[in-house]
Amino acid sequence: MDNRQAIGSWLSGPRAAAEDMGVDFGYRGKRLGLPEEGPGSIAPLGRRFGALFIDWALCGVIAYGLLARGDTQAAGNWALLIFLVLSVLTVGSIGSTPGKRLLGLRVISMSGARLPLRYVLIRSVLLALGVPALIWDRDGRGLHDRLARAVQVRM
Repeated sequence: MDNRQAIGSWLSGPRAAAEDMGVDFGYRGKRLGLPEEGPGSIAPLGRRFGALFIDWALCGVIAYGLLARGDTQAAGNWALLIFLVLSVLTVGSIGSTPGKRLLGLRVISMSGARLPLRYVLIRSVLLALGVPALIWDRDGRGLHDRLARAVQVRM
């Protein structure tokens, strides 16, 4: 391998370098037994971030308008608490938050059933902490989803 190939593999990432060497990772969700496209397939990252933005904006508006009464520091704190409660209640009952519902996503357990409440709590607390959601596996699942034995799929 010459210098250009080494630099090129570094810039494109380890997955691209491994694929160039012939490793077949398959599509996201293949290891989980999910379809490649359509309903039940792994939710795209763009939609997941969009749903998170919608949910966070909704929680921010509620916190700022109803609870914090103009205090932006208090609004941020209230928004996080509202986000946690919203996530537990909506994912625990219907399987998706308002943002996920608007963008056609839902959270299910690895078996395909509704996520049990204890895993909804684990997932929601870890998501509120933020860091676990920034660490993904090769299927695109965040650490919070892996620890809660959950997967976000298209509806």
